[in-house]
Amino acid sequence: MPARPLHLLLPALLALLAVAAGLVFGSAEPQGWDAWQALFEPASAGHAIVVELRLPRVLTGAGVGALLAVAGALLQVLLRNPLAEPYVLGLSGGAALGAIIAIALTLPALLISLAAALGALLSMLAVFAVARREFAGRGGNGASERLLLSGVMFAALWGAFVALVLAVAPEGKLQGMIFWLMGDLTGAGLGATEGAVMGGVLGLSLGGAFWLAPSLNLLARGEEVAALLGERVGRLKLQTMLLAALAAGAAVASAGPIGFVGLLAPHMVRRLCGNDQRLLLPACALLGAALVVSADTVARCLLAPQQLPVGAVTAALGAPLFLSLLWRQR
Repeated sequence: MPARPLHLLLPALLALLAVAAGLVFGSAEPQGWDAWQALFEPASAGHAIVVELRLPRVLTGAGVGALLAVAGALLQVLLRNPLAEPYVLGLSGGAALGAIIAIALTLPALLISLAAALGALLSMLAVFAVARREFAGRGGNGASERLLLSGVMFAALWGAFVALVLAVAPEGKLQGMIFWLMGDLTGAGLGATEGAVMGGVLGLSLGGAFWLAPSLNLLARGEEVAALLGERVGRLKLQTMLLAALAAGAAVASAGPIGFVGLLAPHMVRRLCGNDQRLLLPACALLGAALVVSADTVARCLLAPQQLPVGAVTAALGAPLFLSLLWRQR
């Protein structure tokens, strides 16, 4: 089925519905229609809750979901592996290590995002270094087991380093850091610095990914085919790697390591849009935003007034899909 721009309507509608639900439902009043009215009535009692608490959280969740979904789609094209995703391959773990060190040092938001992106990039380079020989010799699908094992190994290594940082972190920051490591939007806020960083990284990641989309369509057909058609494969892979690391790092810096969004969104979108990266990438961004915002709304409302980490909800959805895909590859 050929991909058409009309196929973007459903992901866009789902994203809008998720944002609306995130604004009108939460762990405290107002709820439903009362919250919707309060959004447009500055004098109402619930206006501050909707605008100052829920709106920044929803916007941050949408940005995080878009970044994670685009990073997952880029990794799957780069590795020609349908199981590739920032959380599974250890990128989120490397980004979490960089961010948690920056948080422990009380660095500003921009440096936290840069530290997370650097951690994600180093983790990706490490995974490639370990799996390079088999990946080059047998192709993306044949090297899936080695890539997955490499990702699991590095995720465990980064987890050990994170535990070491937590062991020496100030006691006052410890509880918040642990909850953040589960994937959490509780402290999400769009102040001047945070909003500029999130908007800048999101625009750069999406713009770069869309610019590379025609070349990624060729890369998806194989490195030899892309090279024969005039693509500089080495440069293209490096650019894709940097964009995926930047997107994953910014998402982790904003909300912690939220897993499986980069796995869920691309697989759901491919059933609608096919494999044309020119439509797959924007559709992934929209659906990823819808997934994270919806998961966060569920996390806020399920055991209200107690709030769950959004990473627990996405893991509950993504882990069964990952096992199903792994079984199909066998």
